[in-house]
Amino acid sequence: MDIKKNSANIVSVVRVFVAFGAIALLFRHTFKAYALSFILTAIAFSMDAVDGYLARKYGQASQLGAVLDIMGDRIIESIYWIVFAVLGWLPIIFPIICVARAFVTDGIRSVALTKGMTPFGMQSTPWGKYICASKFMKTSYAVAKVAAFMLLILAFTPCEKFNMMSIEPVAVVLAWIAIIFCVVRAIPVVAESGKLFE
Repeated sequence: MDIKKNSANIVSVVRVFVAFGAIALLFRHTFKAYALSFILTAIAFSMDAVDGYLARKYGQASQLGAVLDIMGDRIIESIYWIVFAVLGWLPIIFPIICVARAFVTDGIRSVALTKGMTPFGMQSTPWGKYICASKFMKTSYAVAKVAAFMLLILAFTPCEKFNMMSIEPVAVVLAWIAIIFCVVRAIPVVAESGKLFE
């Protein structure tokens, strides 16, 4: 495989392993492990912007790249919600909503791919394009999600000198905002899916 021609796809795959490393550290329950998890989480989510930048800059945009990007997003997002629920930091409803939404939207988008559409290109209405593909909606969702994840890690970091639990309510509010964005951004995919089955 030509690394230079596939740099965006390589970043998409590597960031999943970075996120797995960050999550694994949360079960160590030490300050150092949580600090490293916080840093790796920031890196994993930053890499999402890097793969898109590389794809645009070097003309590597492709259906495979779009699928890898979305697949990476789903895996990373799901493992964080699931682990936070397992650790008791969030209610179980968060990963349930996230995983159910992923199955629904990605199932529909897989049909769109068979018809030659890109995952975000299947939206044909202005409101559908805005909710699913606009920079504002994508950025707002990403910021709420990443801020929630990172603040949750901070809130539960074992530390004798500082009590970080005061951050927890803010993290939970951001988690609710993120999960609402998650659901709202699925609505156009479902609403406009009828044309795929005609």
